[in-house]
Amino acid sequence: MDPTQLLKGVLDAAVLAVVQHEDGYGYDVVRRLRDAGLEEVGDASVYGTLRRLYAAGALSTYVVPSEGGPHRKYYSMTPAGRALLDEQRAGWLRFSAVLTELVAGEPRSGRPADAPQQTAEPQHVPVPQPLTTGVDA
Repeated sequence: MDPTQLLKGVLDAAVLAVVQHEDGYGYDVVRRLRDAGLEEVGDASVYGTLRRLYAAGALSTYVVPSEGGPHRKYYSMTPAGRALLDEQRAGWLRFSAVLTELVAGEPRSGRPADAPQQTAEPQHVPVPQPLTTGVDA
């Protein structure tokens, strides 16, 4: 399984998660994601995600002067960002639980894993016809 493909759908949540407790500048966010186990994350992907989350109002920025190099733009989470992370966290937990069951071959909804799949086509059920007595009512 290619982790870079998986990252595309969850990078917003991952970035928000690493700045939820501590603000960070661009490369710091990249480093924290990699230290957390997402070694495949690309710098450009993270920088683009930071800019997109900022434009959406999920992050705010401030600049910290540096004596030994360029100033650093730090990102911090806004209330809208916290709400977005909460929403994405709940969605991830639901999704990952379902996928875990599917990959493990565990049954869902009480149906045994080896039970035959239901067909998508409805089965034909005869419709009862009204009884006719031959007498007009």
